[in-house]
Amino acid sequence: MSQIQAYIMMFLTGGFLYCGLEIFARGYSHISMLLAGGTCFLLVGAVQHILGPSASLLSQMLFCGIMITTVEFIFGMVVNRQMHLNVWDYSGQQYNFLGQICLLYTNLWFLLSCPMILLHDFMEFVLLDSRFPSYRIF
Repeated sequence: MSQIQAYIMMFLTGGFLYCGLEIFARGYSHISMLLAGGTCFLLVGAVQHILGPSASLLSQMLFCGIMITTVEFIFGMVVNRQMHLNVWDYSGQQYNFLGQICLLYTNLWFLLSCPMILLHDFMEFVLLDSRFPSYRIF
């Protein structure tokens, strides 16, 4: 499998998982969430490469939680504010920012990033013959 095919497969995996999570949580999703989820999943791997192999799992989770929240904010500003599709609105949630992100979901992304980090690493191991990393919690 080529590197492009592997990353397309990983993008789609992240996108479908993101949509599945939304369907599970609120009963529906939107095509823009497939794009946001795929982007986030690829960036999960980028976080590990940027932080380096000595980074702890918790530090990766922290950066991934912030990164996913940032992607959600960018997609929200484009999809909800510019395109007026109103896919989601967190205005009713405490600690929201412009109705596009909120602290509750940042915490959720932090927790969900752990299985996503592991899945991303496993997919790189299987699809790209990369070395499977060892993990330190702290």
